[in-house]
Amino acid sequence: MLDIFVLEEDYFQQARLEDAIQKSKQIYILRIGKVDLYDKPNQLLECITERGSHLLFFLDIGSDSDVEGGILVAQQIRERDPYASIVFITAHPELLPSTFQYRLAALDFIDKNLPDNEYEDRIISDIGLALSKNGLSQIECAFTVDTKNATIQVPFHKILYFETSPTVHKVILHTTEEQIEFYGQLSKIVKQDCRLYKCHKSFVVNPENIVRLDKDLGVIYFENGESCLVSKAKQKEIVAKMLVPKNMAV
Repeated sequence: MLDIFVLEEDYFQQARLEDAIQKSKQIYILRIGKVDLYDKPNQLLECITERGSHLLFFLDIGSDSDVEGGILVAQQIRERDPYASIVFITAHPELLPSTFQYRLAALDFIDKNLPDNEYEDRIISDIGLALSKNGLSQIECAFTVDTKNATIQVPFHKILYFETSPTVHKVILHTTEEQIEFYGQLSKIVKQDCRLYKCHKSFVVNPENIVRLDKDLGVIYFENGESCLVSKAKQKEIVAKMLVPKNMAV
């Protein structure tokens, strides 16, 4: 399911884009979820609670003086989410070169001056590409946490470990960059990917990111200095997994 976010301050253009998205729903039946429209960057950024390739952003770049503002929004999205799809829409195609220097990996750059039929075709095509990208990301290199409250997608290679949270029924995901708390159970998380391993009743680890095991203390250490517990009964298996070359664990 693809969720779409639109940032467009012109209400006519906003309605035009929304109409194209609604037409795409007739093509990609039951594959498009919510469609949220905003006219202010801060409103959009405040409402992003998920991350992953199931998110598509259509961002307006209004004018030469506004290009930095539109780019800054895209930068903030990209900093927190390497998988989301971003499409720039503008009435000023001459601004295209300005977007490349920021390396935001935009999916497309659409000219508002296109005839309606061409404009709609581009929107529908980009939604199709985002749907395809979503499927590939979930299969190949991302780990997705899907709960009734939110969907979170992170690069698997950035996962350090999961631990039970002090808050009942919640789990904390530790990555190389941040900590994310969500409703879940370790017993279900470890079954989502064979590369994960439950090393302790309170911890599930990504063995690829373990750098040291202290057998006496029963502690696993990661490259960024974080650590977690490992039960004595699981130490032998942890050592075996540490010896497996990265990306070859089964």
